[in-house]
Amino acid sequence: MTLKEPAPVAPGTAVGAKAGPPHRATAWPEARAAAVRAGTTARSGRAPRRLPLGQALGQVLAEPLLALTDLPSFDTSAMDGWAVAGPGPWTVRAETPVLAGHAPAAALNDGEAVRIATGAPVPPGTTAVIRSEHSRTERAETAGLVLHALRGVVAGQDIRPRGQECRSGDELLPAGTAVTPAVLGLAAAAGYDELPVPPRPRVEVLVLGDELLTAGLPHEGLIRDALGPMLGPWLSALGAEVLATRWIGDDAEELYAAVTGSAADLVVTTGGTAAGPVDHLHHVLDKAGATLLVDGVKVRPGHPMLLAALGGHRHLVGLPGNPLAAVSGLLTLAEPLLAALTRTPLSEGRAPVLDEVHGHPYDTRLVPVVRRGEQLVPLHYNGPAMLRGIAVADGMAVVPPGGARPGQELDVLDLPWPPASGAVPAQGACFT
Repeated sequence: MTLKEPAPVAPGTAVGAKAGPPHRATAWPEARAAAVRAGTTARSGRAPRRLPLGQALGQVLAEPLLALTDLPSFDTSAMDGWAVAGPGPWTVRAETPVLAGHAPAAALNDGEAVRIATGAPVPPGTTAVIRSEHSRTERAETAGLVLHALRGVVAGQDIRPRGQECRSGDELLPAGTAVTPAVLGLAAAAGYDELPVPPRPRVEVLVLGDELLTAGLPHEGLIRDALGPMLGPWLSALGAEVLATRWIGDDAEELYAAVTGSAADLVVTTGGTAAGPVDHLHHVLDKAGATLLVDGVKVRPGHPMLLAALGGHRHLVGLPGNPLAAVSGLLTLAEPLLAALTRTPLSEGRAPVLDEVHGHPYDTRLVPVVRRGEQLVPLHYNGPAMLRGIAVADGMAVVPPGGARPGQELDVLDLPWPPASGAVPAQGACFT
């Protein structure tokens, strides 16, 4: 999908939620683009790691893959048969056949032939290889064994010339190419034992709030933390190395120490992004000398999210404290930044929506959806504090300001695990 603002729906085609005037914040597509730029800039300061071929599957190339040798590295026979020199018939030399993995035979003179196997180096002076099934031999009294061709012979036939596929130094694949089994095979053929891949971004999660419980049932104004158990595995699925998930109370000094003392490339915080009495994140970032790249996004849920540069190619993504709003921030800012750091393409698509989707008058809206055939079905339980919809979703549909009509195509942000479409909500209760 592009990072352009989706076009609004014609007036009257969908009923938007009530809202005040437009807030001053970054448009959702521009916020995503800012996160990509931040990750791309940070990537330039990170040396690639080199993994053995057997461990590189599923990664992407951090550098172009250059051939370390000519392929093939010598003239080889493409078939089992006879290496011949000059026009026939040919006198067969009485010697061991030329085999793959062995040194080439002595040079052939015109009128000579020698048995050869597929993959073997052709002797100097060879003009063609004749397949076994296209030849016959006969015993001559004076010349010994004589080879005859059963069809015309063309110079160079069934010979793979040196450098036919590539020359040493040629670019075989660009940086950013996904390492598939076929890429591993090509890399091995080109002389590689290891492949350069981006280092895994180190991420630390800071879950903020005095009101959070890490075990047991909610009670006495305390609520169970849903983000701590969710964010670490989600970030790991995006290719990050999660150093730790830490719980921090509503204490500005403790938060400052955690942010400035983190060894992570990306710090992800939850809560504290607004302007409430215990929302300390803006003050902490100002004190730390951070640069705000995104301070609020025109998206629902999750508009108080932020992105800051901490210096030294380090960044912080501030997620709202409400669970689905935090997911919105993760998809809007953290995922594009990590994708740029690791050269991983963003997993996105586009499909028509089955039903009308109500929109916000001014902001983009992200709505959990499942795929039913070729269509998107919006899910209920999509409020900022709800996770019941996203738990069975295949992705988040990007709904433009004003909403979407039935059949209208929407961009979809896929989730970093197999689709959940096989899980049917009880009695269809999650569907709108």
